[in-house]
Order: sequence, then C-alpha cells, then structure tokens
Amino acid sequence: MEKVTRLASEKGVVIFSKSSCCMCYAVNMLFKELGVHPMVHEIDQEPDGREMEKALSRMGCNGPIPAVFIGGKHVGSTSEVMSLHLGGALVPLIKPYRALN
Repeated sequence: MEKVTRLASEKGVVIFSKSSCCMCYAVNMLFKELGVHPMVHEIDQEPDGREMEKALSRMGCNGPIPAVFIGGKHVGSTSEVMSLHLGGALVPLIKPYRALN
C-alpha cells in the first residue's frame, strides 16, 4: 500500500489503469482534453500489479480501476470523475495541474 500511496502523490493527476480497459482510456483522454497530462500506471504491466490492485481496494477504490488521484487524494473511478466534470467541479480541481499552452 505504501507504493501505491507514493505513486499517487508523484504528480498532480495520477491514474491507476489497465491497458485493456476502455473506461481507463476514456478517463485518460478526458484529462488530456482538459489540458492535463496525468501520470498513468498500467497495473497489468507492473510486476507487482496484483498487489497494487489489492492495495487500491483497501484504500477504498471502487472497482478499483481506473483509480484517479488528484493532488494525492483519491477522487474515484470513471463515474465519479464524469460526475465531477458534468457538475463543473473537475476543472477547478485540476487547474493547478494543467499544462501551459
């Protein structure tokens, strides 16, 4: 769990994903469209990916993939991120992490 906590705080927006997950891809693309380049950890390609997935579950991540962290805090999975976006709350959360154009 320490590794997941450390990785989740490495960058402003971090996504724990699986390379074959279409919802993970959609969330990643949403952030890119909003000007954020998230750190994506493909746990199915990590040697200790199963342990990472279990740690995410213990941290309260539903699913647990994709697990999205903003500013080191878990914000949820696809439905929570989309709800934040549709409600207008996502952009203010990611504003400090947007790429300079």
